[in-house]
Amino acid sequence: MQPIPIDASGRFAGYASVFGAVDDGGDVVIAGAFAKSLAARGRANIRMLFQHDPKDPVGIWEAIAEDGFGLWVEGRLVGGVPRADALRRLIESRAIDGLSIGFRTVRAQREAATGHRRLLEIDLWEVSIVTFPMLKAARIAASGPAAAADGRLLRSLDAAISTLRS
Repeated sequence: MQPIPIDASGRFAGYASVFGAVDDGGDVVIAGAFAKSLAARGRANIRMLFQHDPKDPVGIWEAIAEDGFGLWVEGRLVGGVPRADALRRLIESRAIDGLSIGFRTVRAQREAATGHRRLLEIDLWEVSIVTFPMLKAARIAASGPAAAADGRLLRSLDAAISTLRS
């Protein structure tokens, strides 16, 4: 049985970006690209939008963190906001599950062989719920305490692996 993608209070989680994967625009986010931005902005200053529209905020991000796989986000849609209420129903029915990052490139390198742009440092502004994510793997994964525990477990395992490699 698949986990419920969103709980009754509008909480959900997933990966907004995945390291090392090529998106439809030819960009590849490198691990650590979000570190400075997350430290400077904090999650409270990264907006949750629908389809990258600054006129359409739909919720708040309760946790945003890099782990060994990508940028893990945990958020909550704000009840009583018509678009957020509709999104909760759409996510619950699995009609929409995409996530996408809105950012400014700070530092990047172009790969000569492929033409792909390697994003080394990103100034993250927002993470949107979208119909069609540029990065196919950027998806809402699960909801509630289990998703939060999964995210904490992944980050703990990543930290342990990093320590062993040192």
